[in-house]
Amino acid sequence: MYIESLRKDGKLFNKNTCMTIIYPSYLPSISNYIVFVHSSKICLEVQDNYQKQTLRNRCYIYGSNGEMGLHIPVHFTQKKRQKTGQILIDNSTKWKAVHWKSITSAYNSSPFFEYYEDDLRPLFEKSDSLLLPFILSCMETINNCLGLEISYKKSEDFSKDLLSMDYRFLIETHLNKIIKTNIYSQVFQSKYGYIQNLSILDLMFNLGPQTVPFLMKHPAV
Repeated sequence: MYIESLRKDGKLFNKNTCMTIIYPSYLPSISNYIVFVHSSKICLEVQDNYQKQTLRNRCYIYGSNGEMGLHIPVHFTQKKRQKTGQILIDNSTKWKAVHWKSITSAYNSSPFFEYYEDDLRPLFEKSDSLLLPFILSCMETINNCLGLEISYKKSEDFSKDLLSMDYRFLIETHLNKIIKTNIYSQVFQSKYGYIQNLSILDLMFNLGPQTVPFLMKHPAV
């Protein structure tokens, strides 16, 4: 499968011409990356109205006490509709330092944490004000770490009509949780068992260069 280079110019297009449509999310789940590598064309849905309690601003990793959620605090009110692209990050707390400390604590004993550490750390040291550019930056950094060249474009309007390859449901935490992923070795698996469909970070830190082959051999979502 040939995966074209990641577009950085943010050019918009009509998403109805796209093969696969999916929401961008914070440190995306393994299922998202299975979709990415099994798709030749990807449309990122960026014209949606922001909703709470989704993976737009959260992810799940495997900590020493089991599954751990990392949540980006945002400024959001339900009194006024706001598009995800308009959502401001709430930087009144040192949430980035907390997230990086949690990631380091969870994975510093994993086989490949040191392999990717220097590439990922800067994401949690710089200041970001808008949610969407930050999560896209996270995704691009992960892609670079994995050597993945993923072609994507951005939606220019929003439609509820289901497309033949519509994976927008993966943004819902409860739906993403039911996706079963092939088993691989996890750091704390002997204590709590295998945990399904965590952030792609869990796969990266445990499999390293074998991450992409794992994703490409995995059955499609």
